[in-house]
Amino acid sequence: MSFEMNKRLAAKRAPLPTKANIDPVTAGIIRGAMETICFEAATHLGRAASSPIINQSNERNAGTIDAHGRLAGSSIGTPHLTFVSQLTVRYGLENLEEFDWGPGDVFLGNDPDYGGGHLPDYNVYGPVYDDNGELLLIQALQAHQGDTGGKDPGGFTLEATDIFTEGLAIPCLKLIHRGEKRRDVIKLVERNNRFPSFHGDLAAMISGVQLSVKLLEDLVRKWGADVIKAAINYNIDHTEKRFREEVARWPDGSYEATVLIDHDTLGTKDVKVHVNCIVKGDQLTVDLTGCDDRPELVGVWNTFGNSRSYVMSQLSASIDPSIVKNEGLFNAVEIIIPENTIAQPGPNKPAALGSFHPACEITEAVCVALSNVVPERAQPQVYKIGMPNAVIGLDKSGQMWLDQGVDARSMDVSAVQGIDGWGSCPAALGNLLLSEVEDAEPRVPIINISREMTIDSGGAGQWRGQPGSLNTKKVLEPTTAMAWMVSATHPISGMCGGDDGSPYSNRFEVGTEREYQVGLSVHAQLPAGAVIAYQHGGGAGFGPALLRDPEAVKDDVLDEKVSIGAAREKYGVVFTGSLEEYDLAVDVTATDALRQKMKAAKEAKAA
Repeated sequence: MSFEMNKRLAAKRAPLPTKANIDPVTAGIIRGAMETICFEAATHLGRAASSPIINQSNERNAGTIDAHGRLAGSSIGTPHLTFVSQLTVRYGLENLEEFDWGPGDVFLGNDPDYGGGHLPDYNVYGPVYDDNGELLLIQALQAHQGDTGGKDPGGFTLEATDIFTEGLAIPCLKLIHRGEKRRDVIKLVERNNRFPSFHGDLAAMISGVQLSVKLLEDLVRKWGADVIKAAINYNIDHTEKRFREEVARWPDGSYEATVLIDHDTLGTKDVKVHVNCIVKGDQLTVDLTGCDDRPELVGVWNTFGNSRSYVMSQLSASIDPSIVKNEGLFNAVEIIIPENTIAQPGPNKPAALGSFHPACEITEAVCVALSNVVPERAQPQVYKIGMPNAVIGLDKSGQMWLDQGVDARSMDVSAVQGIDGWGSCPAALGNLLLSEVEDAEPRVPIINISREMTIDSGGAGQWRGQPGSLNTKKVLEPTTAMAWMVSATHPISGMCGGDDGSPYSNRFEVGTEREYQVGLSVHAQLPAGAVIAYQHGGGAGFGPALLRDPEAVKDDVLDEKVSIGAAREKYGVVFTGSLEEYDLAVDVTATDALRQKMKAAKEAKAA
């Protein structure tokens, strides 16, 4: 059963055996070297890969894992990938002899039931041995693939009821044996992908791992195996110690939150994510008991590895950012994920869409709960998009092309205490670079008409959420388009009295008599010339809107982020003058009077 395997893979691992003593400076130098090597591996992949989802979007991450399966180092990348790759490696380590591990080997895994995230996230990894033949480290390189060989291009099947519908599931597969390609195996993996660029992506992942393995071997030779192991032990223990010190300063108690998903892909409404964050001394427990367990749900099954990772993505943002991200974070926290729920489904459940939802709601719920404890760090590390508009067609040679809809946009950029939402993407997307017009249009038959922020779409608050953008594009050839729409009823949550962000919406065949809004999910055939308009949700506000500096509201109006009407209705700010004459000014007396009236009305309603 996968439940038993999940327990084994997530269990706390012992320190590496070593007789060496190490000082903090040396341990820090070695940690920095590992992080640099991870950065080199991820950069190599980004530059060498063939498909734009990797070489343009940077949806990849590298991690160094020790021989006991502990995360020892990582690169800057997509946060949730940082905390999931070690479980796939741990499955390989459990079968080290059966899979005949040795120097020069490179493996591949992506199976959600064997430690993986979802099928598109391929984890390629290779072992690092010292000159005496002792296994010390494993270098992992994880990246999202454009296809998985399943029923639908891209691996996202809206009605999937099992993992096999979504594509090829790989628990652990050796691609390179003792430095030599297993050409039959590589051909098999390449054959189960629709896109000709995949062979270049796979080759880039393999070579990125081989490069970083060589660099790690050099590091081991410089310092010696015992010192390397001592440094890893020290750094993991130090991270755990610092995390526990943070938690010890939090008030003891149970902090609960519930976040809802609009519906699953077939329309079952209000899918529930519940979390209870329990603080007792220096021990933090995150309990997901209460999450939805309705067996009839479709499309909202997250994997155990992803649920665990998304919890940690939010927790690591809730503590001092100087605390190093490694296995010590997991050692400091107990994470309870109940079986047969959307956070840990039974074997063979589909998981592709679960990496959107409920994964993001898990993170959001942790943030809402901890906003009662550490409000100064309460910003959801999430993206509330249900699924981008995946647009698919065939070129003249019969090769399939795919626009995954990961366009540059403004969405879900929430405020945090003291800072308005800024930029265009939530922190959850890390170093992801979304598709630019100049890159996308030469590759696929699509014209981007506009990408504009929408006024009044940022959540109101003492600090304001960033508005979302309306992205409009036209397809130039007949295409298939897929989308799953959520976060219209339940957009991103406001924090500490701030308003929620604005809802998402999506319209197909805009400007024709056939125009319609996507209310649930769609797998549509679009004619040449069809226009799609995707309204991305704005970020949420932080703190009560009536506490916002009226001059800041005036600046928002001048910047066309807030309308004059919303300034009055949401923020209680009254102006003299006009935008047309550019003599807008805050009427201080009228604003004070209106705010007092609005505050009294709100208190009366609450009573």
